[in-house]
Amino acid sequence: NLIIETLLGIYVVCFLPGLYPVSCETRGSDLKQDEVLVLCPPDCLQVRPSVFGSDVYAAISSICGAAVHRGILGPSGGPVRLQKQQGRRSYVSSYANGIHSQALHQWTASFHLSKTVDAPLELTNSARATAQPAATRPADCQMDIAIIMDSSSNIGQRRFNLQKNFVTKLAAMLRVGPTGPHLGLIQTSDSPRTEFLLTNFTKPKELLFAIKELKYLGGDTNTGKAIMHAAEVFFTPGNGVRRGHPRVMMVLIDGWPSDDVERAAMLARESGINVFMVSVSKPAAEELSMVQDKDFLKKAVCKDNGFFSYSIPSWFSNNKHVRPLAQRLCSLDDLLCSKTCYNSVNIGFLIDGSSSVGWQNFQLVLDFLAGIAQSFDISDVGAHIGAVQFTYEQRVEFGLLDHSNKEDAVRALRRISYMNGGTATGSAISYATQNLFRQAARGRNYLIVITDGQSYDDVQGPAMAAQRQGITIFSVGVAWAPMKELLDMASEPKDKHTFFTREFVNLSEFIQPLVRGICQAFTENN
Repeated sequence: NLIIETLLGIYVVCFLPGLYPVSCETRGSDLKQDEVLVLCPPDCLQVRPSVFGSDVYAAISSICGAAVHRGILGPSGGPVRLQKQQGRRSYVSSYANGIHSQALHQWTASFHLSKTVDAPLELTNSARATAQPAATRPADCQMDIAIIMDSSSNIGQRRFNLQKNFVTKLAAMLRVGPTGPHLGLIQTSDSPRTEFLLTNFTKPKELLFAIKELKYLGGDTNTGKAIMHAAEVFFTPGNGVRRGHPRVMMVLIDGWPSDDVERAAMLARESGINVFMVSVSKPAAEELSMVQDKDFLKKAVCKDNGFFSYSIPSWFSNNKHVRPLAQRLCSLDDLLCSKTCYNSVNIGFLIDGSSSVGWQNFQLVLDFLAGIAQSFDISDVGAHIGAVQFTYEQRVEFGLLDHSNKEDAVRALRRISYMNGGTATGSAISYATQNLFRQAARGRNYLIVITDGQSYDDVQGPAMAAQRQGITIFSVGVAWAPMKELLDMASEPKDKHTFFTREFVNLSEFIQPLVRGICQAFTENN
């Protein structure tokens, strides 16, 4: 039995059939049922449970730990409902309720948790408890969202009011709160005006009232200034941005901007902000001559792939667009501009092409490196990879910016021809530092050195010089590679940045540990 206190202070007894007791360490993958009501013990926070993800959790997460993180389980324990879901491409890290969940790249299964009673109870005249229906939002929507509203002379007072109604409905659909999105708002005019920050209104009723109270400004449609303001000032920790939560900017524009948006949008992308452009009443044919930049929509969005652009023909028919737009804003897997280890790192491969490797083993090395590359989102706005092969000589096979998609980058890796020669690993590290990583970006540059033998020159000095320039080094040794040299090259802590195997065929076992190591280093440094 479960005793629940209603809003009126009256206690109602609910019968919960099939309640399944679990421990604080029980993982989602330990349960066979697709949907089950579990009973968590008290004080699970004390055992420091492992949790991966936010709102939707990887199946290897502690169920009760995830329930505490989500805010639906207190210190005294209690029942929670678990629903299994499909695996995801990525799980977002976040801190909530005393638990820091970890990021994870791709897992085979997930689960979602909810309270046993999903909404506040109220007593009817017959003294029976009934649950009030709750608005639904797209699942897994722990975003920090800035809405930029058009308050210029272009839109006018009447359409501005219609825009307010639309934003109110969208905010109601998103349902802000501790386990959901946070929402702030900026108005576009001659100069941008921040109306409220992400943490000013974390309860839906207060937020909706704040939107309804907005005043029309008038003035120019300086959308570029508003985007720049949001990127530079609005999305900062001091203004309530949550670490590990995707950042989304939804820009509403009636007509076209008065200023340039390209530079501001570039800054937003580089800052890890996903810019959506929602255009209403696009310029008519006879108005195109007045538009400074006819491609402003393409230049403003996170990526010009159709997903980040949304068109509404008129403010007078906007109701049907609320849900589709909310679903886009909450589509975690499609937010390409969010800064994560999978789309924000520069990875250099330093490949031993000496004669001791041999052609057949060299192909196994390339397969290993291609497996690592496949784990990252390589694109013009995402991760980048480059490769240098070395013997006594060094050769740039391709640079970090030479390939803007994963397919081309992996194809280029597999096409590398075997050099054959001696082994000068130290000189090769210096060469890669100078020729592959020209712009230092501490916490985002990674060099994976793979070698099968002893170097004819010093490796420690060049490795330390590279690390001082912000490059994290992972050393991978095969066959006769001396462990001392591998440790001398590797970044601290040495044991987490050093890998060794006797056989080339075993290299594939290092793919996931290396990817996890890069992501852990990225998270700690960013």
